[in-house]
Amino acid sequence: MCGAKPVHVDTRHNGFKLTASLIQQHITENTRCIVLPYPSNPTGVTLSKEELEEIASLIKNKDIFILSDEIYSELIFEGSHHSIATIPGMREKTIVINGLSKSHSMTGWRIGFLFAPYEISQHLLKVHQYNVSCAPTISQRAAIQALTVGKDDSIVMRETYKKRMEYVYKRLINMGIETVKPTGAFYFFPSIEKFGMSSFDFALTLVKEAGVALVPGDAFSQYGEGYVRLSYAYSMETLQEALDRMERMIKTLR
Repeated sequence: MCGAKPVHVDTRHNGFKLTASLIQQHITENTRCIVLPYPSNPTGVTLSKEELEEIASLIKNKDIFILSDEIYSELIFEGSHHSIATIPGMREKTIVINGLSKSHSMTGWRIGFLFAPYEISQHLLKVHQYNVSCAPTISQRAAIQALTVGKDDSIVMRETYKKRMEYVYKRLINMGIETVKPTGAFYFFPSIEKFGMSSFDFALTLVKEAGVALVPGDAFSQYGEGYVRLSYAYSMETLQEALDRMERMIKTLR
């Protein structure tokens, strides 16, 4: 809307991580913002504190700000989530997006948070207040309950997601499907290139033949072609049935 040109970075051969070395290859004098959506949808990959520090070091003296989407921050399977905004010198140039939809399963309540320096947030408000006005009071009160009475609810969810992740990972590997093991969120982004089908055709065949719905990878830019997104935000029984069906269908493709 403001005339900026999005630049997509291919992270397929870097464990789906947008690291400082990849960013450096794409920075120009026109670069103004770097989007860091970690933990990531659709890959489930996150960035370590050291990797974030390398990014901070790269741009600390440049007129570039960070848009850090941390909506899955409470769903980290190993260690703790680190925000690039906590690194010295980065708070002044970071916009953090978060909310309750993932940490407390409140997707329908539409409650989000944005943290940013005042000189940025005052201009964001100009756009926001005429598009959204405000969140409903019911949602606001539910959010207060989530952040007080239910502030530790995400811990139980995280442990449950981790068990599901380990189960799905084992099943995919046993099927001979290559995938990066997630470290957060609740997604896998397995490769289906070996089947010689586009991601759309694979997903369409799977839903028609097996009644299992995955998202074609090309929905996530051209670099997602050859992959599909699998969500494990379901019960273990549903995941087992879905993977059994998927395995039977895959055997017909070989």
